[in-house]
Amino acid sequence: MTLTELFAFLAATCVAVPLFRMFGFGSVLGYMAAGIAIGPYGLGAFEDVDSVLHASEFGVVLLLFIIGLELKPSRLWVMRRAVFGLGTAQVMITATALAVLAWLLGQGLSAAIVIGLGLALSSTAFVLQILAERKALTSQYGRSTFAILLFQDLAVIPILAVLALLAPEAGAAGAAGGAGTVMLKLGAIIALIVGGRYLLRPAFRLAAAVGGHEVFTAAALATVVGAALLMYLVDISMALGAFIAGVLLADSEFRHQLEAEIEPFKGLLLGLFFVAVGMSAELSLLAAEPLLILSLAAALLAIKGAILFGLGRASGLPLPAARDMAFVLPQGGEFAFVIFAAAVAKGLLADQVADLLILVVTMTMVATPLLVLAKERVFKGQQDRAAQPEFDTIDDDEPKIIIAGIGRFAQIIARILHVRGIPFTALESDMDQLEIVRKFGNRAYFGDVNDLGLLRAAKADKAELVIVAVDGVEPSLKVVRNLKTHYPHLKIFARARDRHHAHQLEDLGADWIIRETYGSSLEMATAVLESLGDAPDRARGTVARFRQHDEALLAEEHAVVHDESRHIQTVEEAQRELEALFAADPCPSADAAATQD
Repeated sequence: MTLTELFAFLAATCVAVPLFRMFGFGSVLGYMAAGIAIGPYGLGAFEDVDSVLHASEFGVVLLLFIIGLELKPSRLWVMRRAVFGLGTAQVMITATALAVLAWLLGQGLSAAIVIGLGLALSSTAFVLQILAERKALTSQYGRSTFAILLFQDLAVIPILAVLALLAPEAGAAGAAGGAGTVMLKLGAIIALIVGGRYLLRPAFRLAAAVGGHEVFTAAALATVVGAALLMYLVDISMALGAFIAGVLLADSEFRHQLEAEIEPFKGLLLGLFFVAVGMSAELSLLAAEPLLILSLAAALLAIKGAILFGLGRASGLPLPAARDMAFVLPQGGEFAFVIFAAAVAKGLLADQVADLLILVVTMTMVATPLLVLAKERVFKGQQDRAAQPEFDTIDDDEPKIIIAGIGRFAQIIARILHVRGIPFTALESDMDQLEIVRKFGNRAYFGDVNDLGLLRAAKADKAELVIVAVDGVEPSLKVVRNLKTHYPHLKIFARARDRHHAHQLEDLGADWIIRETYGSSLEMATAVLESLGDAPDRARGTVARFRQHDEALLAEEHAVVHDESRHIQTVEEAQRELEALFAADPCPSADAAATQD
């Protein structure tokens, strides 16, 4: 991509996407409109649209990696019935219906089968982006939709094998070759799973421990690229490889940091993919045969939508959920481009037919955001409120407490929360400390808590409070400052190194502050007094009176801390007052000290 093309992409995106969002059309349609504007039928800013479309597919790869990070293996196992039951039914029934229609319209049997299989698939990128914008990925219809999309990615493998069997030159050798191809693809998937299971975590531990932030980012991208490359070499969906890698890391301590590192690249490349789809639309063909193309696009949307609605109801989805799935999933998908191109190369499909079908698929992609928007306005208020399926309630992925820094101080708090069954997410940037914590079953993740991307990945917007226990004065102040700026709703419980640190935290708006050695120092003072002969009640009373007075002094100091002379005067006066209290009553009891003003 040249600098001119890059500028055209960024400028068009900055104009079109906010404009379309302002009018409620969503970002996907904005990206596509930007692509049409700068494409061959607009300003002509791009010369080789096909290469841009191919390169931008990596945005879909990154999207599936992040989706995989959110989907733990235990949850994926519970989804197996939806993936292989609902997904299989959708692909088989839709492909059959569309193949019969293509045959009735004059296509040969082999061409009709190819058309049916290609058009049965939907657009993973479009659908997941639309669901994410509407925060519907975890809804009942969102989960069912994702299960179907996941099976469709898996189905690309046997579909490409079917093309090899249908090719005119295919015979017994072709069948044997097709079987060998399938075995090779399955072998690659198994190799990815086994290698990822035993190699990824040790590699990330090494990168986190000795490599620094840049190396960790490079390792994250290398993981995605490596998984995608392995699948690409055996003609499997690159997005599927990235998804598997994400699932393998979903239970790891690096999950949130990986998401934070990948998210910026994903957003930009996925936007480029939508722009490239807009640029690739053959508007000259649409102008030549508008009625035919729009009729075929409408027929595809209607047939797939009806089948999806019926399958949704048959699988137990309530009416609103089945309807929502039928509106979000009926378009053609990006894998149709791959399948139709392969069919042309094997002599199964004529060039003119393939061009027509690709334009039809593109038109259905354009129509999908509009259909979803129209559905929301027509059925406003009739949202999917049905009970969540079992794979939504395996565990709580949105703990109300985030612990920033899980060192010796926060571990005690974490243990108390654990025994009370209160979920939390702990973030720690020290790899050695993290290893110790996780050995004892604590839920902790690697990452720099000052990274706003990491806080987003840890769902700080859904949390109620943050315990700031990071080492160092400046790092903790930075965390509190960032939290107050970007997540003002959060209550902040902060550890202070000393009195001055406590004053700084209070200035930033921390809700509750404890000096890290204060409680243990008072506890030791009590033991010392008892060892010197004080009765336990007298020792506790002395310390309780001191604590009450000292905490009051801390508040008074905060008001004058920036005026050194007044600060010193306040401390001296408080010391004389405390001495006078003990002179008047040298033997306070714990109960008396606790109730004293």
